[in-house]
Amino acid sequence: MVTELPPEQVRTLLAVVDEGTFDAAAAALHVTPSAVSQRVKALEQRTGRVLLVRSKPVRATESGAVVVRFARQLARLELDARAELGMGGARDEPTRLSIAVNADSLATWFLDALARVPAEPHVCFDLCREDEARTAALLREGLVMAAVTSASEPVAGCSVRPLGRMRYLAAASPAFAERHLDGAPLREALPRAPVVTFDRSDELQDAFVRRLRRGPGGAARVRHRIPTSEGFLASVVAGLGWGMVPEIQAGALLGSGRLVSLAPERALDVPLYWQQWKLDSPALASAARAVGAAAERALRQDAGRP
Repeated sequence: MVTELPPEQVRTLLAVVDEGTFDAAAAALHVTPSAVSQRVKALEQRTGRVLLVRSKPVRATESGAVVVRFARQLARLELDARAELGMGGARDEPTRLSIAVNADSLATWFLDALARVPAEPHVCFDLCREDEARTAALLREGLVMAAVTSASEPVAGCSVRPLGRMRYLAAASPAFAERHLDGAPLREALPRAPVVTFDRSDELQDAFVRRLRRGPGGAARVRHRIPTSEGFLASVVAGLGWGMVPEIQAGALLGSGRLVSLAPERALDVPLYWQQWKLDSPALASAARAVGAAAERALRQDAGRP
């Protein structure tokens, strides 16, 4: 016997995940908390799976994430269909696109892409900033519809296309380089020098040191964590530490002498990909085209390194 997923129950599960609590979901749906609880329980019984972790805020389980992703896709398809049919003011209702993007792309080329998405139909962007190595997980959990990611393997139900390579240069202020890096080979001095990192999951600096030394280890324990792309760059320019700076941001600063490249011949490249739901959505397709065009202008497209 085929088990159906009742739309009302599916939408209720999505509301609980988005709102974070059963009470908040009830308010959003204009029903009682008891009705929300009953719908979720009925859906769990129907699927034979636990779909929610009853924490604060509520989280979807692995099985719940599948249903949440389906719920978002269903809502997107319904809205697109209503707009094409001219029903009930759907054409005036903005299309909301949830996209996960890494901080460096957000600070450099990605907003230019969004600005080039056609204004009609009206689109609202809901961006989630996350490390490029983890944005695919947000797709998998159904929290976003598309992502800029370093994952080349498509998430189930998604398509993937390469965007290009974001190049990073090991850089520091001239004063910092003179103080900490002069007088010893870089492979010996750099692992001892203070370093700037984005957050605890930022491994670019450690990866660069390992490549430089051709062995295990990493950057120094003296680490300044600066969790914004702009703040990270400003910290390196100010001489707080050295760091892996996107080539896009470093160009003018290197030319003006405010930054020096510590090892120009040892750039570190991070391949980026665009993953999105396999969904026939005009708004999503339009965003994908704009992102692809912007990436082609901003990122390195050649397969090899110079």
